[in-house]
Amino acid sequence: MTDLDSLRAVFSGTLLTPQDQAYEEARAIFNSAIETRPAVIAQCDNTADVQEALGFAQRAGLPVAVRSGGHSVAGASLVQDGITLDLRRMNAVSISPDGRSAVVGGGATWGAFDRAAQQAGVATTGGRVSTTGVGGLTLGGGSGWIERKCGLACDNLLAVDLVLADGRTVTASETEHPDLFWALHGGGGNFGVATSFTFRLHPLPEFSIALMLWPADQGEAAVLAYRDFADTAPEEAGGGAIYLTGPPEEFVPPELVGKLCCGVLVTLMGNAAELENLIAPLAALEPKALVLTDIPYADFQSMLDDPPGFRNYWSAEYLRSLPDEAVRAFCAAADRMITPSPSQHGMIPWGGAVARNAADWPMANRDTPWVAHPLGLWEDPADDEKARDWAHHLRDVLAPWSTGAVYLNFIGDEGADRVVAGYGKQNYDRLTAIKAEYDPGNVFNRWHNIVPRKPAVSS
Repeated sequence: MTDLDSLRAVFSGTLLTPQDQAYEEARAIFNSAIETRPAVIAQCDNTADVQEALGFAQRAGLPVAVRSGGHSVAGASLVQDGITLDLRRMNAVSISPDGRSAVVGGGATWGAFDRAAQQAGVATTGGRVSTTGVGGLTLGGGSGWIERKCGLACDNLLAVDLVLADGRTVTASETEHPDLFWALHGGGGNFGVATSFTFRLHPLPEFSIALMLWPADQGEAAVLAYRDFADTAPEEAGGGAIYLTGPPEEFVPPELVGKLCCGVLVTLMGNAAELENLIAPLAALEPKALVLTDIPYADFQSMLDDPPGFRNYWSAEYLRSLPDEAVRAFCAAADRMITPSPSQHGMIPWGGAVARNAADWPMANRDTPWVAHPLGLWEDPADDEKARDWAHHLRDVLAPWSTGAVYLNFIGDEGADRVVAGYGKQNYDRLTAIKAEYDPGNVFNRWHNIVPRKPAVSS
C-alpha cells in the first residue's frame, strides 16, 4: 500500500488502521455478521478530505466503500483490505428560514435530521430507525412512515452534491446533470460520494400512532382487517402489519411477552382523536394490547431503534395484490421466524404518493400496493441458516402474487438478477449508461452494483 503518510499530510480528519485503538469501534456497523476489515478508515471532516482519500485509494489501487450510517445489511459500508470513506463527521443539518427545505450533510443520521426539522414543524420521509444514515437510505429510495403522503425520501430531493471517482465535485439537480439526478432516485451509491443533500420539507404539526397486539393465532384475522383498512385509509396514514416478539413493555400482557405476536401499527399525520376514529374497525377485533397516543414525529422515529450488534438478514418482495390466500400464506410463514428476537415479519402498504409519478424514476413497480419484508435480527451464529431460510420461505410462498421487482434498500446481496429486477431492464440499461459516464472504472461498486455499460465496438 502506498505510504499512508502522504495522505495524513493533507487530511484534516482522522485515519485509522487495524493497529489503532479506535479502529474496532469505528469499524462496527449495524449488521454484526459482517466481518469485513478495511485497511484504512478515513473519517472525513469535509469534502476536501473525501477528495484526498479517494485520490489516495486510486493511486494505491485500493477498493473503496462509503459509510453514512452503517445500516447496509449487505455490509456496503465496509470493504475488505480497502479504504472506507466514513462521512459521519459531515453531519450538519440546516433548515431554511421558511421551513421549506433542508441542507443535510452526507454523514447525518435521520435522528439528527428529524430533530432539526421538528423544531420548525416540518419533516420529510426518512428511515424507520433514527440511526440510519440519510445518505444510504435516500440514494436507495427511502421508505418511511409518511411516504404515502410525502413520497419516498428520494422523491423529495432538490439537489445532491457529489465527489466523483475522478475527484471532481458536481451538483445534481433537475437543471444540473439531470441524468445523474435521475439515477440518484434509487440508484444507490453507484455514482459518487454524496457529501450533501437538499430536501423538500412538508408541514407536520401533529403526529400520532396506534399499536395493537394479538396472539399469533389471531393474527390472520388482524392482517385481513388491516388489509381492508389500508385499502381505503387516507394517504396521511402509514404503518404495517407485523409479526414480532412481544416486547417486555408495560402495555403488553405478561402472557404475550417473549411470544410470537401479530401487531398492527397505524401512524397518522394528525392527532390521536382523528386516529381513534380511523382505527375503529381494527380496535373492534379486541387486541390484547392497544396504545393510542399523540407523539412528536422525531420521538417515534427513534422508538424502534434496535441496538447494534445483532446479526442481520433482510429480504423483500413486491406484491401486485393481497388476496385472502396470500394473507394466509404470509401469516403461516411467521412461525418460522426466530423468537424471541427483534426480528420482524412485515407487510407494508404502499400506494398514494409512492405510486404517483412512479414511471419518472429508476425504481421498478413503485405502484405495487404491498411490500412483504422479512427483517431478521438475531444473536446466535448457529441461527444464521434458520434466519435465511425463513426469509427465503416467505418470498417463496408469496411468489404467486409477486411483481418480480424489489425495493433494493430492503435486501442484502441476492445476486445481479435481483438488482436488475429492482429497476426493470429498461431502467437498468439507462443506469449502466449513466454509470459509464460518471464512474467508468466502477470504483463505487459496494451497493447493489450497477455495472458500467461497455463502449460499443466499432466494426
